[in-house]
Amino acid sequence: MPRTTHLPLSALLMIVAATACFTSLDVSVKYLSQRYPVPLLVWARWGMQVLVMTAVLGPTMRWGLVRTKQRKAHLVRGIVLIASSLSFFSALKFLPLAEATALNYSSPMIVTLMAATFLQERITIPRWAFVIAGFIGMILIVRPGSSMLTPASLLALASAALYATFQIMTRRLAGENSMVLLFFPALVGMLMMSALVPFLHYDTWFPIADVAMFVAIGAVGTLGHFLFILAFQRATVSAIAPFTYMQLVWSTLAGWLVFGTFPDAWTLAGIVTIAGSGVVLTWYERWRASLPLPEPAAVD
Repeated sequence: MPRTTHLPLSALLMIVAATACFTSLDVSVKYLSQRYPVPLLVWARWGMQVLVMTAVLGPTMRWGLVRTKQRKAHLVRGIVLIASSLSFFSALKFLPLAEATALNYSSPMIVTLMAATFLQERITIPRWAFVIAGFIGMILIVRPGSSMLTPASLLALASAALYATFQIMTRRLAGENSMVLLFFPALVGMLMMSALVPFLHYDTWFPIADVAMFVAIGAVGTLGHFLFILAFQRATVSAIAPFTYMQLVWSTLAGWLVFGTFPDAWTLAGIVTIAGSGVVLTWYERWRASLPLPEPAAVD
């Protein structure tokens, strides 16, 4: 189905559902990380995606899931994504859900700066305003000298930088099959974590509820990515991008309802600043129909 400049209801529902999937994944990770090592959670996340995609697409695509002439680039891209997952899951273990999510949403700002450096994309005045506003939002959340400036906050920011690098590498692989772009990093993650899991120390007895959540980490994350792809097939990035910030709403509500944490006034102002600057930039550039937009963030 061709992509259009307006936003069909189906694409809107898919993007809202995708952000809800990612928040559900993050809630499960935060809950399980109190009892299980983070690498085990990363292994479950990407291992399940490999299983789901192999079961669904394997019978028709077969080796097409990994067929590419740029295997080294895909390998490095996969390593970068897994490093981002390790950093973000580690941050989730210690930070409130909304704060961790908001800090990771600084990745579009970093993509904007990296695209100018590595892809020679021009940074317009509105984009500079977006970067500056996002940086202010980040400062409002972290607040140097406050209790939020912790190693966990730095891990969330490191995850954002790594995810931005992943997005720049994705742009360089434009033209590759979207299913290969989805499957290859998951395969890399599963293999890397499979080599590490035997050396981790954790209780080998898993309650049924925990097993269900381990499965959900991978299944729900995979579903979220599929919904993202389907949404992009139905509408442009400029139409979809503002609604990706729904994840900040979901994470704030989930943190309050599930974990009993709600952002203070400064943090809430930072979250609104990050989301608001992204939405305003998207609407402005959609109106001007100028440069390609930074990739929408999807905290996963």
